[in-house]
Amino acid sequence: MPPVFTPFSAMHGWALVAGFAGIALLIVLGRRGEKQERIARFILALLCLSAFGYTQAAWSTVHIEHDLDSSLPLHLCDLAAFIAGFALITGKRLLITLTYFWGLAATIQALATPAISVGYPHPAFIAFFVHHFAVVGAAFYFPIVLGWRVERPWWREPLRALLLANAYLAVAMLVNLWLGTNFGFASRKPVNPSLLDHMGPWPVYLIWMQVLAAVLFSLVALPVLRRRTAAAPVPVK
Repeated sequence: MPPVFTPFSAMHGWALVAGFAGIALLIVLGRRGEKQERIARFILALLCLSAFGYTQAAWSTVHIEHDLDSSLPLHLCDLAAFIAGFALITGKRLLITLTYFWGLAATIQALATPAISVGYPHPAFIAFFVHHFAVVGAAFYFPIVLGWRVERPWWREPLRALLLANAYLAVAMLVNLWLGTNFGFASRKPVNPSLLDHMGPWPVYLIWMQVLAAVLFSLVALPVLRRRTAAAPVPVK
């Protein structure tokens, strides 16, 4: 039997410490020079783009019944990892925008209330945290290392990220209706404790999700809002 994961336990706390320490090391490496920056960006991109693969490999060692929810890369954090990986490679502004807002407002919540059942040192536990910290790491990497900033007016890019998050939610609901899955937790709340437990029953919590996302997107935009006289430090495509 794999070890059991308990949210808010010492195991959970040490995983968060290790993950943020890893992000800090990559950011320090990225700021040490052009060559080191390419290495740090390559590591982050590799971890993001391969996240679904190593996560699937890790969960294949857990002797439980696997369903479509865990077999298709259609959870928001799965898509965020792909988007973050391509953002690191291409520098496309829309991809960077989604990585920043989805990573800091959504993926980081998955780290706070992980929807997993197995604990350390099982590979599935390690894969889960590496996957999610890679996305959060990319979200921090763009403004801190590459100098990416939110363009004015301040609400435009948070709104764009929110609209695309809603487009994802609409697609997830259609897929859930078709396959009986729970992508985006649009059909039911996760089994593990989460913020959704405090937002009422379905479908009320889906509305509160939009309110919370709008608030968080707005808040995380403010620290990286471009100054009116600042020139763009890095070109984005």
